[in-house]
Amino acid sequence: MAELITVDDPDDPRLRDYTGLTDVELRRRREPAEGLFIAEGEKVIRRAKDAGYEMRSMLLSAKWVDVMRDVIDEIPAPVYAVTPELAERVTGYHVHRGALASMQRKPLPAAEELLRSARRIAVMESVNDHTNTGAIFRSAAALGMDAVLLSPDCADPLYRRSVKVSMGAVFSVPYTRLDHWPKGLEAVREAGFRLLALTPDEKASPIDEAAPHRIDRVALMLGAEGDGLSRQALVAADEWVRIPMAHGVDSLNVGAAAAVAFYAVATGRPES
Repeated sequence: MAELITVDDPDDPRLRDYTGLTDVELRRRREPAEGLFIAEGEKVIRRAKDAGYEMRSMLLSAKWVDVMRDVIDEIPAPVYAVTPELAERVTGYHVHRGALASMQRKPLPAAEELLRSARRIAVMESVNDHTNTGAIFRSAAALGMDAVLLSPDCADPLYRRSVKVSMGAVFSVPYTRLDHWPKGLEAVREAGFRLLALTPDEKASPIDEAAPHRIDRVALMLGAEGDGLSRQALVAADEWVRIPMAHGVDSLNVGAAAAVAFYAVATGRPES
């Protein structure tokens, strides 16, 4: 059973995991280095715990203690009860959902391990916006993608904003980073995947004509908002595909485009 501790000092060193949550650069450096990430809100905390992430501690406003009582009773980690005002002083923002948890990261699997059993994967290049990252993971989970591979410069899926936007779906889809880009794509092709590059380029085939749902193993490549996939990534692809647009719209936000493309990839997928 967790120990419930009332804290009234925002400088209490026991709250260090939660300090400066709005300082993006600080948290991007610190969290991976210290092996932690922050889960925000009851549903996300429960999903992180159920996915097997070890809890380091929880930070709760008083009214959330009873709501999270069953979790408190299950975990050995300390639970810090604070006022909403103190939580805001520690984190740097008003914690609307009233519940935060510091979770221990897991080692990332090797790409070869994920590719061995996957049939439908997303490959993200330079997607460095945390909101887009979270949205893509949520769609990947909902639409049956088996795994996600990230280029070295992609945003951290476990950053608080990504986790929040995904509603905890980042815990449902296995992912890892490719150490070398775009050279790492060679291992994806060698594992039997056809690399489809999603691009609005007119030379690309409409995605329904490419019929990715009929291909045995598909890796759908997604680029950053605005810039899209790099020339090197496009050259490395087996085929370019696009989502047909109407009313003079040239492209979709990468999060929206990913959802449409995932549906096209997954619909009618062969039985395992």
